[in-house]
Amino acid sequence: MPEFPEVETTRKSLESKVLNRTFVDVWTDEPKIIKKDWSSFRKEIIGKKIVRIWRKGKNLIFDLSGGLSMLTHLKLTGHYLYDRWNEKDPMNSFVHAKFILDNGKTLALSDLRKFAKIELKKKEEIEKDLEKIGPDPFQIGSEEFEAKIRKKRGKIKQVLMDQTVVSGIGNIYSDEILWESNVHPERKTADISEKEMQDIYKSSKKILKKALEAGGTSISDFRNTEGIKGKFGEIKKAYGREGQKCFRCSSLIKRKKIGQRSAHFCPSCQKL
Repeated sequence: MPEFPEVETTRKSLESKVLNRTFVDVWTDEPKIIKKDWSSFRKEIIGKKIVRIWRKGKNLIFDLSGGLSMLTHLKLTGHYLYDRWNEKDPMNSFVHAKFILDNGKTLALSDLRKFAKIELKKKEEIEKDLEKIGPDPFQIGSEEFEAKIRKKRGKIKQVLMDQTVVSGIGNIYSDEILWESNVHPERKTADISEKEMQDIYKSSKKILKKALEAGGTSISDFRNTEGIKGKFGEIKKAYGREGQKCFRCSSLIKRKKIGQRSAHFCPSCQKL
């Protein structure tokens, strides 16, 4: 699932490409992606101009003229493509929605598993829907970060992934952040020291920044708006590296189920 770096990579790219463009037509072969009656959606969105593109957690929001906003959650396998994208990559061939713009170019949503959602509502309704989503690590200081984490009881990996606590961190980056911090994913938030909490905060910003600079992670399906893979997967230290040597101590990375998700960690560097 696209996390902060992937969604922000998409947002920044689209901001430079489609801001102030107007929708002149729209198409889909998968109406269930659109969380609104299709004929109403099409009627309402045609003629609307994109006036702002922003992100809240893993949600991408297009503010439109006429007081409307279009929210997209890419879910597990969705990604936006624009104009002429890399058609040689099969992951870019699952296009289920197309938005034709007033410059003659196309904004397309490719989604292998068809779980992505698009909502069109009044701007204030979208903002209200997103109120429960917490800030991302770049929007708060270390003290607020620590307070939010400690307020939520549980295992640190699961708490980091709780979008109501801090947003934008999912399975991949929680593993990377905790490896960077030398903190075991099953540690209870109440038992983590103040120094360790500061390390987690600093690592959150460091890892997310590094992943954003790399254009996100494309271990499976994420692609940028040109249809190109992100490169963070080439430098990851924990996620998906079960049985491989730890870059710090050469112990073998282990994988363990925590709740419904897999955690990857070094049993020597990240003590329980």
